[in-house]
Formats: sequence, structure tokens, C-alpha cells
Amino acid sequence: MNPHGESAIVTGGASGLGAETARHLARAGAKVAVFDLNTEDAKKMAAEIGGLAVACDVSKAGSAEQGIRAAREAHGPARILVNCAGIVGPKRILGKEGPMPLDHFAKVIAVNLIGSFNMLRLAAADMAALDPLSDPLEERGDGERGVIISTASVAAYEGQVGQAAYSASKGGIAALQMPAARELAQFGIRCCAIAPGIMLTPMMSSLPQEVQDGLAASVPFPRRFGKPSEYASLVLHIIENVLLNGEVIRLDGALRMPPR
Repeated sequence: MNPHGESAIVTGGASGLGAETARHLARAGAKVAVFDLNTEDAKKMAAEIGGLAVACDVSKAGSAEQGIRAAREAHGPARILVNCAGIVGPKRILGKEGPMPLDHFAKVIAVNLIGSFNMLRLAAADMAALDPLSDPLEERGDGERGVIISTASVAAYEGQVGQAAYSASKGGIAALQMPAARELAQFGIRCCAIAPGIMLTPMMSSLPQEVQDGLAASVPFPRRFGKPSEYASLVLHIIENVLLNGEVIRLDGALRMPPR
């Protein structure tokens, strides 16, 4: 799919990976709706790229439905959804204060996994009602109607101590791609996920330099943090390459996370 002129939604689009993805999509000519709980930052990002800011809690059915409706009214039904909204919430299963509170685990799952599925189901409903795209250079197109890209993590495979909730949520996102791709294939909707390694997000930038250097040294090559622009570039490639479907693509410089 060529994103030029198409409507796109980016959740968590006010900062980090989501913000850079919103920029890349806007430069590619997409009409971008920036979904985020942080309304002020969402408005700033939308103003920067000429897009739409939408206040949205992706973990809530009603909030997501209202957000999808607002984006549809402004830009038309989205053919592109990129799920970047998420939280980390490190906590041990058994800590000094006892077992992890169940509410903590549930919140991480709600935002990361349920939030991604919530947006996927609603965006897919809009995409399925659209006319299929066709390639003007071919006699017959592939019948594609949309693409949904979610954000997993290498923690889905090598979760560290204190990452039980986060790893479970990202593992769920990874496992979701194949059944979603198979089910939505009849509508011409593709589903993929990206599993980033250590990325240079605002959270990482706030760590002491010696901590950053130590983390970067654990990446085989290139021996540095990943750049949000590298994540966003992969998003664009997935959108443009119709044969990518049902995949979880690691973006990690061959990193394999140690236990701690």
C-alpha cells in the first residue's frame, strides 16, 4: 500500500516511537490522527505534522470508539493503524513487599495487550467496509483494504526479572498476529508486529549516561540504541510491502536479553 493520501491512526503518537512514526507517515503523505492520553503533547505533534490530535485511552472500549469516530470524521476511515501506546511498569512477582498486586499486572495487560486488540478490532471493522485498493500498473490488484501494525518487544521472548507483566503483554501481542492475519485475510487486511530491542526513547534518554552506555554495549551490532526513525522506517516498509503479513519482526541488532 502506498500511504500517500490514506488515513492513518497512530496510538501513543505524542512521544517516542509513536511520534516518529506519525512524522514519517505525514512525510509520506498520509493523513495522520495522533491518539494519546497526553492531550497537550498530542496537539503539539498534530500541529507539527498537520494532523489531528485525539485524546484516547486505548484500553477503554468507549474511548477508542470515540477516537476512531473522530478520526473517521476528519480524515475518512483509516486504512493504516499503528499501535504504539504502551506502558512498562516493572515489578517483581515476589518483591520485598510481597506478591505483585494483581491490579498492577492487570493494568499493564489492559493498556498494552487489550488496548492493542481494542484498536485492532475497531479499525478492522472500518477497513473491511472500504473498497479494496488496486495497483494501476497491474490488471488486477491484491484486494488489500488495510494494514495494522502493533508493537511487541524482545521482552516477549527474553523477559527479564521484573518484567513479568510487560513480557506477558508483549508476548500476547506477538501471539495475536497470526490468528488476526488469518481471520482478517478474507477482508484484505494485513496484521504484523514489530518487536523492538533497546530503543532511544525519552525514558531511556533520562537514564544516567553510564547506564545507557552499559545497555548499548549489550547490543552485538550496531552497538548502540535503536533509533525511533529506524522503527518508523520499518513501519513504512511493512505498509508498502503487501507480502508481509502475520509476522513479528525483531528490530534489535541481534540482541538477546540477559536475565537481569
